[in-house]
Amino acid sequence: MTFKKLSVATGLVLSACVTVAPATEPDSRRAKGTETLEKITGATGNTVVNSLSDISPELGEWIVDFAYGDVFSRSGVALCTRELATISALTALGNAQPQLKVHIEGALNVGCKPEEIVEIIIQMAVYAGFPSALNGISAAREVFAKRGIKIAARPQ
Repeated sequence: MTFKKLSVATGLVLSACVTVAPATEPDSRRAKGTETLEKITGATGNTVVNSLSDISPELGEWIVDFAYGDVFSRSGVALCTRELATISALTALGNAQPQLKVHIEGALNVGCKPEEIVEIIIQMAVYAGFPSALNGISAAREVFAKRGIKIAARPQ
């Protein structure tokens, strides 16, 4: 969608919506996005995407096509590293607990160690504050408990 400026007699400038036909998405982008989403999230990601179909199917398509088809599937960084970066960002945001849990699960799915996840969340206390790190640890605790993962606190 693009916007065109319209001048009116009063000198005000208004914006009018002009609908532009969407560019055709290559099938490979959707396929690559779906494959990467499934590697990371298993069925959870598809459930989220499908849950948007009644109100905003475009948002689900963007998640698959852009986030997973264009970004997560890039070859420059391993999926484990991408998931740790995502965990750090979601922890720092402090307001995305459901997404943080999905990406903690995803990190485990692609081979990250629980101890690495905890260390990344702890590091966020320095940059995002203790409340964000505490919320992140709480999310990790829930995911680990659900999976039966027990990790011992590191000795000082």
